Parts: sequence; structure tokens; C-alpha cells
Amino acid sequence: MSSSKPWLSWPAELPTTNEIRECKEYKRLHDHDFYKALRQEIRAQIFERASTALPSLTNACALLQGGTSADFELYDTDVDKTEFRQESFFRYVFQTNIPDCYGLLDLARKESVLFVPWVSDDAERWNGERYPLEHYVQRYGVDHAYWVHDLDKVLKERGLKHLYLLQGENADSGIKTRTTATFDGIKDYETDLKHLHPLLVELRVFKTQKEIEVLRLGNLISSQAHVYVMRHIKAGMTELQLEALYKAWVGFHGGCRHMAYTCICGSGGHGAILHYGHAGRPNDRILQANDTIVLDMGAEYHGYATDITRSYAVSGKFTEDQRAVHNAVYAAQQAVFKALKPGVSWPEMHRLAERVILEHLIGMGILRGDLNEMVEANIASLFMPHGLGHLLGLDVHDVGGYEDGTGRSKEPGLCWLRCGRHLQAGMFITVEPGLYFNEKWILKGLTDPKKAQYVNMHVLQRFFGTGGCRLEDDVLITETGCENLTVLPVAPEDIEEVMALARKQ
Repeated sequence: MSSSKPWLSWPAELPTTNEIRECKEYKRLHDHDFYKALRQEIRAQIFERASTALPSLTNACALLQGGTSADFELYDTDVDKTEFRQESFFRYVFQTNIPDCYGLLDLARKESVLFVPWVSDDAERWNGERYPLEHYVQRYGVDHAYWVHDLDKVLKERGLKHLYLLQGENADSGIKTRTTATFDGIKDYETDLKHLHPLLVELRVFKTQKEIEVLRLGNLISSQAHVYVMRHIKAGMTELQLEALYKAWVGFHGGCRHMAYTCICGSGGHGAILHYGHAGRPNDRILQANDTIVLDMGAEYHGYATDITRSYAVSGKFTEDQRAVHNAVYAAQQAVFKALKPGVSWPEMHRLAERVILEHLIGMGILRGDLNEMVEANIASLFMPHGLGHLLGLDVHDVGGYEDGTGRSKEPGLCWLRCGRHLQAGMFITVEPGLYFNEKWILKGLTDPKKAQYVNMHVLQRFFGTGGCRLEDDVLITETGCENLTVLPVAPEDIEEVMALARKQ
């Protein structure tokens, strides 16, 4: 098989147990020494950055509180809503996915200390025998471990009087952190709520080599799952069954217990709903043979998110209109890939994608007139009503998309961007142009005569109800350009090849 099409040699079905244990993704998932070293490197970076970014290190520590079990509890039962997922800043620093923990970084001593909850004798019946504290030292590579109830005592024994606490606002979403550390006795200490959050945010923007390796493996697993769905999709299935196939692969093959976000499996007109698949529209439509499907699904691999989208004909063979829509988005994505390198403005990349899509809409006969005038009139926002992409890491919409003192543009199109930065090596970002035929959204925009003059309604009407197309890959910015970590067929002919081969087997 050609090395340029590795997906053609991937298993068509779930691999055997022996095949799983031999694959590097599975081995790395259980390589505790690797992840311990990853976090030790990150903590070393924090200590180094703290020496210049924090006002004082004397008798000071960074104190973080992890996510709580209460956040996942149902109020009338001892059954959780879902499996616990650690707060991302805490996982970034301390790795553990255990609820109700605290962690501190002693800034002068450059030591890390993890505090874990005590498991009572009665709770051992349900949760298993409590681990000794040395287990946490060895597992997570911290210097010391204590029980949570000893937190205040340990702080005092170490002479720590100044606590840098995590509190800040996500520049993209405007959502504030919700785990600012607190405990009985905190009033005895000086607290700083200003400096820790921006320090950790900026470090999370730039991935270490070990983080890149995890992201690479996560993308491989998520890519394989997309191909698994591509091989098995057929008319008559429900959208939810596609979600089930995807989750089966990433769980069985990659040990992924969590998805990075709710699976979006929009068939037919549902493909024009950007975040379809939520509780009110739970991937419940039956696929039709003439549908286009928009599959936006990404697993969380060892805490790190993937975010990948493929769109294609359910039949396995693109119609002329489906191919034209797909090629418009494909061309936009390829144009961005070619332009990506350090120093490039992400808003300018968004405008580049819009321009390419407009060129194709003119070629399809949906738009008519002068391209530059359409750009000025923001016609593209009718057909791509979202940003080009976002930073990716421990969260699917990761932190750091806007630097301090900056914010979202108010211009149409750019106002939806989750990142407004100039790109730098080490950043990890999604590239996800799209073209959608959301009738209500488009017709609302066309009440503006300045926009309506460019639209050929006779041709456009043909595309209403067909949904749309989004193509999304996860891309690392390198010193000389970019590296696409997503490993998937994207050209129509390559997708058709995969689906045709699957139907012969």
C-alpha cells in the first residue's frame, strides 16, 4: 500500500487483543514513566517562568485545586452523571485524574507536592483499598504526597506564607476559572489571584515535544476511527450509530474513555447545524442514500483533545453538487495549509479561506459579480458562519487564543474567531473551513440588499436542505511551516476509494 495513503492498510474491523497490545498507541497509553516525565518537564518550565513572571518566590507557592467529585454527582443518588474528568489546569501541572485533590509548587525549593483525598475504611468496600502515599509519588513524579486533610499543616511546616492561586478568564469564551483553591485556614495566608493564570495559559499555548507525541498518537487513533466509520456507513443507519462506531474504535483501540466534545453527526440538512448532536438534537435522524454527512468527532487521548471533521456522500459516490461543495472547502483548507508558518496572522488565514470559498461559489453559479466587492460585503459570512479554527490541547477550545489586552474583532466573520494571534512554532490549531446552506441564516442575511445583489437565488435554492461540508484537521505550527497531525483521506476521490474498497470486502 502507498505510504501516502496509510488508511488503506488499517484494519477494517476492530483489531484483536494481541494487535492492540502491539500497537504503539496502546503501549504509550500505559507508559506511566513517559507521562511522569512529561509532567516533570512541564513543572520545570513553570518553575523557570515563575522566576521572572512572579513578583516574589520567597516563602511562596503556586496552589491549585483540582476538580471535585461533587461536580459530577447526581443529587438523588450515589451514581455519577459521567466519568470524572480532571480540571485542565490541574491535569496540566499534576497529571492525576483523581477528584478532590490539591497540588502545590514550592517556588523557592522547586518541589512539587500532591494532596490526595483520604479513602475511609468504609469507602474501601466500594472503591478498593487505599493506595499508600508513595504510590502517588511514583505514579505522577511529584516530590511529595500527603492527604488533603494535612494541607494547612504542610504549608505551615514549609513556612509558606504567600499563595499564588488560579483565577482568570478565558479570553475566548469569557468564562472564568471555577477551581480557585480554598480550604479551612486560608485566611492565615497572603493570596495572589493575578499572576498564576496568565503564566499557565501562555505555557499551555506552546506544546512540548512530549505533548506533541501525545497529540500525534491521539490524532492517529481519532483518524483511524473516522475511517472505521467511513467504511461502515450506509443508508438506513441512524446518526447515533455512527457515533457508536466511532466511540467503539477509540475506546477499544486507544483506551479513550472520554470524547473531547459531543459527537456531531449531521446528515442531510442537519449538516448545516454547526454544533448538532446536543441533547435537543441528539444525532437521531435516519441516513438517506442521497445525504451528505458532516462528522465532527474527536477523542480525548490521555487528557489531550482531538477535533477532526470529515464530510462526504453517504452513498460513497459524490454527486456533481456534492463534489462542488466539497472541493470548495477542500481548496480553502489546502490554501491555508500552504500559507501557515510562524508570523502569519490567524485572522488573515480566515479571510484567505473565505476568499477561496467565494471563488468556488462563483464558479458554481451561486454567486455572481465582482469577487473583491463580495469580500468587502462580507458575503462569506452567510456560507461559513464560524471561525476558521482554534487552539487545541487539554481542552478542545484551548486557552490562550487572545493575548492580554486584545480581544475579538467586531468584523463579520472575524468576530467568531476563537484565536486572534500571530502564529508561532509550537502552537497547535485546528483548520476547519466550511460551506453550509442554512436556509434561515442565509435568507436573514439576504434581507440586506448589499448582499442580495450577488446571489443567484435560482441556483442557491437547489442547495437548501442539503446541509453542507466542513473539513477539519489538527495542525502543528513548526519553525518552517506546519505539520498536519490528522491522517485522513480528504479529497473526494480518496474518500470514494476507501468506501468502494470497504463495500467489496
